[in-house]
Amino acid sequence: MKVLISDDLAPECAEIFKKGGIEVDTKVGLAPDALKAIIGDYDGLVVRSATKVTADLLSAAAKLKVIGRAGAGVDNIDVKAAMAKGAVVMNTPGGNSVAVAELTLAMMFGMARSLPQATASTKAGKWEKKVFAAKGRELTAKTLGIVGFGKIGIELSKRAQGLCMKVIAYDPFITAERAAEFGVDLVSFDELVARADYLSFHLPLNEQTKHMVDAAMIAKMKKGAYLINCARGGVVDEMALAKALHDGHLAGAALDVFEQEPADPANPLFQEPNFICTPHLGASSVEAQEKVGLQIAEQMVDFLNDGKAINVVKG
Repeated sequence: MKVLISDDLAPECAEIFKKGGIEVDTKVGLAPDALKAIIGDYDGLVVRSATKVTADLLSAAAKLKVIGRAGAGVDNIDVKAAMAKGAVVMNTPGGNSVAVAELTLAMMFGMARSLPQATASTKAGKWEKKVFAAKGRELTAKTLGIVGFGKIGIELSKRAQGLCMKVIAYDPFITAERAAEFGVDLVSFDELVARADYLSFHLPLNEQTKHMVDAAMIAKMKKGAYLINCARGGVVDEMALAKALHDGHLAGAALDVFEQEPADPANPLFQEPNFICTPHLGASSVEAQEKVGLQIAEQMVDFLNDGKAINVVKG
């Protein structure tokens, strides 16, 4: 058996394969054509979000039995094409939940106190205390609306409640009783959007969630509210968000993910002073990367050696 790791993972990931008697190669950053040229040699492929596992790539994967996603989202993998090829797709839900929840919280603090802007201003030799003091807001007693109350949403709710925030959530796949176990009120999407001082998205990208955040939805938000997306870039219509910031309807927005990655430097969001962003770092804590790397390696070793399938994703 032979496995290819095509994205950055902790070195311990490769060691698990070796201990399981599986040969492993690590080749990060391959162009699509280069990856396609070698994929036929491998029984398993390990990816994060950078590698795009397309139908075209899979057409050359003659031996491929399993694709492991070190993380939760699989929108970079053509799951249906993989299944048609006879390859199992598995992920590691929950392995990076804390990392994403903490980055979301950091985004909220950053917007509330203009931390990136104040840092840049002070480093530039200015001392704009009055400017930033006038903009500062507290998170205490504010309402956080969470769209998608899965593992990440739950972790975020725990931390927000520790800051004395009121947490409400929308998720059509859970019950009000389940949300109540975490002290969270489950409400309709329209109510959530209307009530939230901070609105955060934690859901996959699919046909139903593509541009879920559009001009019409943003118009229903409170004037002066904040929006955060640490989920998937396509969830947000970036042009509509930029306009809402420019017009002053939203007090701020924070994105960790973009429709085009790397993000286009000409993106109008970058011209808005109340916009902050990071380059898709949600799951990228040292602890999370080690956790999901070890987890997916163990799952794939179990599958390749014993046929045991865990966390299988269906198309």
